[in-house]
Amino acid sequence: MLARIDVNDGDPKALAQWRTQVKDNRAVPRATTSSEATHEADTFASWLLVSRLLLNAGSAGAPICHRAFKPPYGLDAQWWSGDLIQIRLADDAERLRDYSIASIASDGLVELLLRQEQHPDGTLGATSGLLTSTLSIGDTVELRLRPHTRFRLEANARRAVIFIGIGNGHGLAGLRSHLRARASTREADRPTQIDAAQTAPAACDNWLIFGERNAAHDFLFRSEIKAWLLGGHLQRLDMVSSAASERRQADGLGDARRGNLCVQQREGHGIGHRASGVDAALRQILGDSRVNELAREGRYQGEIY
Repeated sequence: MLARIDVNDGDPKALAQWRTQVKDNRAVPRATTSSEATHEADTFASWLLVSRLLLNAGSAGAPICHRAFKPPYGLDAQWWSGDLIQIRLADDAERLRDYSIASIASDGLVELLLRQEQHPDGTLGATSGLLTSTLSIGDTVELRLRPHTRFRLEANARRAVIFIGIGNGHGLAGLRSHLRARASTREADRPTQIDAAQTAPAACDNWLIFGERNAAHDFLFRSEIKAWLLGGHLQRLDMVSSAASERRQADGLGDARRGNLCVQQREGHGIGHRASGVDAALRQILGDSRVNELAREGRYQGEIY
């Protein structure tokens, strides 16, 4: 029996010790790559900032920023939609912060959606200030990938289900990664002209319910979402302003009584109380037993993050 190794918050040294022990005892098979000697996706490495955009210019709310990071050369950066990236500050290695990834691995970049955090005295939060204000194109920051199994799409990427994404503001990040994953899978499964008569991709309906202060300024990823609508990847989009009730966010979910249902629910910081309202609305529509059944099957995932 192997000796127990306690790992606190993904401590790299403890994880390295565990891997060495496993490898030496051949208790668990582990795939290796040629780059593994110098880089591993689950340890901190210096990622390069390659893009910085403000997505809600003119908004009455706090700035929402889009940032894209390129992994260092040799790092086999792979992740599932719904996973997280963790940042470590250079001047405070104990201060770790997780962020939802808004992109998929085939994009080649980790994209983040960040709301700038401002304290009452006007100063910015340490991590928020670094990511939304201080970092410039070409700067690096210490990041590592973090699996987030409770919010992964996994089998639902190909399952013929109705995907209903419910989120607001920068909470759109994880939902965007799921929609991109389903779009990528749909394209990969599209039959060629030769076998089109014999095979067809599964019907995958996608429905996004998205809320923010004002659609004129806070409609994040507007062009991409509109393109999904026009191209048929997104069948329905419901925009909800912050003045609307949480009940309006759940309007129309009576349609969700149809067969297979996958709900991925994401809420931003400070408005997590809405998640319970959405869950309550779904339970009222479908019934507790049905919602619990969907959860057991991995087709309903609700979370405040």
